[in-house]
Amino acid sequence: MVRYVYDFRDGGRDLAGLLGGKGANLAEMTRLGLPVPPGFTVTTEACRAFLATGAEPDGMAAEVSRHLSALEGTTGRLLGQPDDPLLVSVRSGARFSMPGMMETVLDIGLNDDSVLGLAKVSGSERFAWDSYRRLVQMFGSTVMGVDPALFGEAMVLLKGAREAPDDVHLDASDLAWLVETYKRLIRDETGQDFPQDPAGQLRQAVLAVFRSWNAGRARVYRRREHIPDDLGTAVTVQRMVFGNLGPGSGSGVAFTRDPATGQPGLYGDYLPNAQGEDVVAGIRDTVPLSALERLDPRSYRQLRDHAQTLERHYRDLCDIEFTIERGTLWMLQTRVGKRTAEAAFAIAAELTGEGLITPDEALGRVHGEQLGRLMFPRFDTGRAGPELAHGVPASPGAASGAAVFDSAEAVRRAAAGERVVLVREETTPDDLPGMVAARAVLTSRGGKTSHAAVVARGMGRVCVCGAQDIAVNTGARRFTARDGTVVEEGTFISVDGSTGAVYAGAVPLVASTTMRYLESGEQTGSVVAAVARALEHADVVRRLEVRANADTPEDAARARRFGAQGIGLCRTEHMFLGERRKLVEEMILARGDAGRDKALAVLLPLQRQDFAGILRAMDGLPVTIRLLDPPLHEFLPDRTELAVRVAVAEAAGGQPEPHDVELLDAVNRMHEENPMLGLRGVRLGLVVPGLVAMQVRAVAEAVAERVRAGGSPRAEIMVPLVGSVEELRLAREEVTRVLAEVGEETGVAVHCPVGTMIELPRAALTAGRIAEEAEFFSFGTNDLTQTTWGFSRDDVEAAFFSAYLDKGVFASSPFETLDREGVGRLVRIAVEEGRAARPGLQTGVCGEHGGDPESIRFFHTAGLDYVSCSPFRVPVARLEAGRAALGGTDTGDSR
Repeated sequence: MVRYVYDFRDGGRDLAGLLGGKGANLAEMTRLGLPVPPGFTVTTEACRAFLATGAEPDGMAAEVSRHLSALEGTTGRLLGQPDDPLLVSVRSGARFSMPGMMETVLDIGLNDDSVLGLAKVSGSERFAWDSYRRLVQMFGSTVMGVDPALFGEAMVLLKGAREAPDDVHLDASDLAWLVETYKRLIRDETGQDFPQDPAGQLRQAVLAVFRSWNAGRARVYRRREHIPDDLGTAVTVQRMVFGNLGPGSGSGVAFTRDPATGQPGLYGDYLPNAQGEDVVAGIRDTVPLSALERLDPRSYRQLRDHAQTLERHYRDLCDIEFTIERGTLWMLQTRVGKRTAEAAFAIAAELTGEGLITPDEALGRVHGEQLGRLMFPRFDTGRAGPELAHGVPASPGAASGAAVFDSAEAVRRAAAGERVVLVREETTPDDLPGMVAARAVLTSRGGKTSHAAVVARGMGRVCVCGAQDIAVNTGARRFTARDGTVVEEGTFISVDGSTGAVYAGAVPLVASTTMRYLESGEQTGSVVAAVARALEHADVVRRLEVRANADTPEDAARARRFGAQGIGLCRTEHMFLGERRKLVEEMILARGDAGRDKALAVLLPLQRQDFAGILRAMDGLPVTIRLLDPPLHEFLPDRTELAVRVAVAEAAGGQPEPHDVELLDAVNRMHEENPMLGLRGVRLGLVVPGLVAMQVRAVAEAVAERVRAGGSPRAEIMVPLVGSVEELRLAREEVTRVLAEVGEETGVAVHCPVGTMIELPRAALTAGRIAEEAEFFSFGTNDLTQTTWGFSRDDVEAAFFSAYLDKGVFASSPFETLDREGVGRLVRIAVEEGRAARPGLQTGVCGEHGGDPESIRFFHTAGLDYVSCSPFRVPVARLEAGRAALGGTDTGDSR
């Protein structure tokens, strides 16, 4: 029989896929002998079965009942017994951490009778009624579907009537009144009463947590974090311990190192006389964890010791939730903690230096997206105005944008192309879409462990929390700084997540220290040193070469500084833009061979000069030069604009410019309904006489020039858009002829390997034949994706890609991350058949997929020799190529 429930004593972190991260880590702490309240976990398999059928899987209820009986035996109390009730929490726990995205219900087992028993046994009526109101509120919203705002409004009204600044100042009678108010709300909104049966509460809560896996905010978060939709969540059922039992109690969140910087030491927030959800919600201001050492030295020492045990056991930064119940410390959760990009590199380097992990493991704990964040610019604080406010630097980076005060407005403005900063008193899970859309998040409450901080760090968003200098008025859509400055919605502000500063206006940016290192080798600070070590190790272990897509000497030189091992794609059409466009016009409009040859002769020295500069910058490294690819009419003026100019001139009774008439005739003659599939690539070279010869001669003469100058040029010529071996054979004959001519003329033997770009499904499927004429393959995965899917990228991305992502057709855009099943299969076929026909055939990829971390892992396993990407993605590709060689997975859940 399938087993659906595991006691904490029966599991471990190796069962994270089955028990979820929370359940697996609770089991691991139990095995380590740490003080964990007893409980059990309902598996992700049970969740998947429930979501598939809408009903509990057979046997699950009986297993839950047996484990509950065992828990009751361990504690000596029955769930919800009137005189001394056992109370339990019901919490979600997916394989990968999804903070706040799914549901939790605390204090299961309380009802109108057991609340009185809890008051008596605890000696605190206020505590008992506070616990009951929390249950009714959570159960009402999570299980019964009541709008959480209605409970919040009732709380605000009561605090206003009592002139209480927060809920701590409400007494037992206030909270008892609130319970009855909440129960009436549930009855009015649902037509049902709050359930009094403890076992029924537990069953409904477990199923509600299962259902929350498919809640909108959870789906948005999974899509953003690339977490599969089919994993499901586990549910932990655990004996309640209480941090709201008076001054000797409290709850907190601790990190074994600073999650923002990676600095060693115990970091976090503590809230006396509070439950854990009060800490992460940010509704009350916490105190630094260091204050616990003064408030409760014994518990602080125990927490510090347990934290050290966990960090050494997990060999990583650990995130810990704990509760102190009348002087007794309880460990409620641990996990490998989310961290900023800075902290990720710093911690990996520190743990390597301490001998806890190997250099290979360290490389597995950082990834390309984090490196990309470190390359982003930072504020030039010397040119910033006075600070509007200062808060907790919760997630480093720098971002400016228009202040907005709710998630929907952030999404709307971002979709219109605006940069926005989401400003809230505190964020809730429902704010996730706005946090995704915003460049930065600013809250007036909360600390480094608040919801805003944890989620922003996980997503790489800039975040400043707890900026108490600002008063946020969400209804009026403004905030007011301490000096009286009023910032209305739409006003630009700048948020520095590294320092906690908030400035008016858009602060200028400067290069980050990581970018300065990549540009010049300048090492400043421990984070840059950690980045350098990670890249150096990646270069040692990776098999894939990393090249760059570059079309100018300047881009080529930058790519080389960033560590590129050559150029995988030099797009020659980019050399025909600007002032040179007129020369292409002359070639197109030329009547007869003489006129066309004359125009090409003018273009020749310009291209030769370009190629010589690029070869000089990449001396000794391969430079793959793609012959002209786009259709020629792209170099002509817009068809509609020309037609209007001619028509306006004729309507005014005058004569249109002869050149305009001639251009319009050429544009009409060359017009194509679908240019992407028209006269371009190799077809253009075979149809337009002299075009291939001119480009190849420019390359060959540049090679000869560099050889005579003492250089070591390694030019390669790539023929684009080949669909058949016959096309490539004809193009290759022309290339070979011109190379030989230049060799005779210059006295320099010019050898340039000739290959092709595989960007059509037919080319991939006939790769064995094509390899007879190609010395290398370079996969143009942008066009290969378009032609495989039947997509025109420019048309479909805005039209329906967002709907496809929402519906789960795509996990991510196939233009960002390679489609392994379709396009990836074509790549594998082409590599295998090409190498079968030509052993040692060099293969690479030159689409922007070459800089995508997930795609790089595929190219490694597919056996390609290199990836090529834009210069600024070269460091990311180097890192990810190293990770791919090691398996490419994180050792912990720090995503």
